[in-house]
Parts: sequence; C-alpha cells; structure tokens
Amino acid sequence: MSMADIPNIDPTISISRDDAINLLLASIAFEELGLANVINAEAQKVQSILGTLEGQTVKNPSIDDLERIDDIVDRILQDVIKKEMLLQFKLENAG
Repeated sequence: MSMADIPNIDPTISISRDDAINLLLASIAFEELGLANVINAEAQKVQSILGTLEGQTVKNPSIDDLERIDDIVDRILQDVIKKEMLLQFKLENAG
C-alpha cells in the first residue's frame, strides 16, 4: 500500500489578537441566535399542542399529551442550557 501524497501547505495564518477576539464574539453571537431559534421552536411546539398558534382553534389536549410534550421540551431546554454554559466559558476565555 502506498502512502498518500500530501501537498506542501503552509498552515501559517496571520491574524491579530483583536481580530481573533472579534471572531470569537461573532461566533458566540451566531450560536446564541441559533439557540434563540431552538427556544422559539419549542414554544411553538407547545402552542401547537394547545392550539394557541394564530389561525388555530383551541384544542383540548389530554394529560398524557401534555406530559409527553413537557418531557420533550424539558430535554431540549436542558440541552440549550448546557450549550449556554459552554458559550459562557467561551466568552470568559475570549478576553
């Protein structure tokens, strides 16, 4: 078996400290926007079950339906909280 032919690439990147901090802050901001969309989607999921979205008629979900959606939303929001904690660490280490 022959070895792969890896081209000679110079991985040197020239970036200032200020640019690196700005890129880190921008990446945190984009991740926060993504998490906000996840939270909004979970809220719409609950509203859909309840029938309170615009244009819907109010539904009468069963207790089982409510418990199931509560468990699902709870797991998703726990994951969002974990991601928020990681973003906090990232922010604290950015400066």
